[in-house]
Amino acid sequence: MLNFYKLIEILVSLQSLVITTMLPVYIPLQFISKSHNNHEIPITWQIPTVVVLTLIFEKKVVYRAFSIFLILGLFIAPVFHQGGSIGYLITPNFGYLLGLYPLIKIIDNLNTRNKINVGNFLKNGFIAIGFMHLTGILYNFIQIIFHSQFNLFLYNLGKYSLGKIGYHFLMLFPLLLLIKPIGRLKRSK
Repeated sequence: MLNFYKLIEILVSLQSLVITTMLPVYIPLQFISKSHNNHEIPITWQIPTVVVLTLIFEKKVVYRAFSIFLILGLFIAPVFHQGGSIGYLITPNFGYLLGLYPLIKIIDNLNTRNKINVGNFLKNGFIAIGFMHLTGILYNFIQIIFHSQFNLFLYNLGKYSLGKIGYHFLMLFPLLLLIKPIGRLKRSK
């Protein structure tokens, strides 16, 4: 049974997931020329948002919000990074979305052990992102076997995992600024 506060936490988490999925990451490249060039990185703020939500709320809340997000994206509205609908199940991107479940579990270990500090956060963050990518690779591999398109595996591996994992690791470092405030918030409850 959900109480009123859990429902609010789920709605806040869901809203944050939807909003951050639609926000691309840009790096200004003003050092190349005097113009205002921006380079779009092929990721969104979704993974850092899931990490922060998992640190703030307990994993059950984030699991429920993320499950609602998946249902919303598959059946109701195109809220995923590159669209949505039931057809998204056959894209390699969906495996990485499923990989957010182990990411949430691993990040939540910081909450259960009450050890939210920089070292533990980075260690768990790197492991969590690694497992997210392994889940995406496994999903991609199953798709490749099912559709007998073995020539696409290396392409998908490069495009969806090797091309993005470095950016995902880098996105952990700005979150270090939130570790102390989140720790204080957790202790004040």
